[in-house]
Amino acid sequence: MTTYRDRAEAGRMLADQLTGLIGEPDVIVLGLVRGGVPVAQVVAERLDAPLDVLVIRKLGMPWAREVAFGALGPDGVQVLNEHVASQLSPEDIAVTNRREQAELERREELYRVGRPPLDLAGRTAVIVDDGLATGA
Repeated sequence: MTTYRDRAEAGRMLADQLTGLIGEPDVIVLGLVRGGVPVAQVVAERLDAPLDVLVIRKLGMPWAREVAFGALGPDGVQVLNEHVASQLSPEDIAVTNRREQAELERREELYRVGRPPLDLAGRTAVIVDDGLATGA
């Protein structure tokens, strides 16, 4: 695994791999909140592309929250790892969904400050994270 001095260096290194996208009018860079945003900012600057945030929330097992059974995203997107989620009751899943949906909405408001998401229709999205968290 490659390590970097900081997220800015990681962003520069990533952008160096994406030079074919520089100046492309349909490119947008999405930084995963939280750690991916500083990396994405550098990438967006280097690609001369708009930057937006992508707020997602891991759905963690009730007894081990770092173990993901799924994830929530904007506009009601939910992805489940059926193999892992099958170990939970429907009530456990619902409780976790409600908690993480509330946090997702709180963070959307915090990071967007009333600004709507950029339109992704017909765009090439470069989704950036810092890769530091463990889990799925």
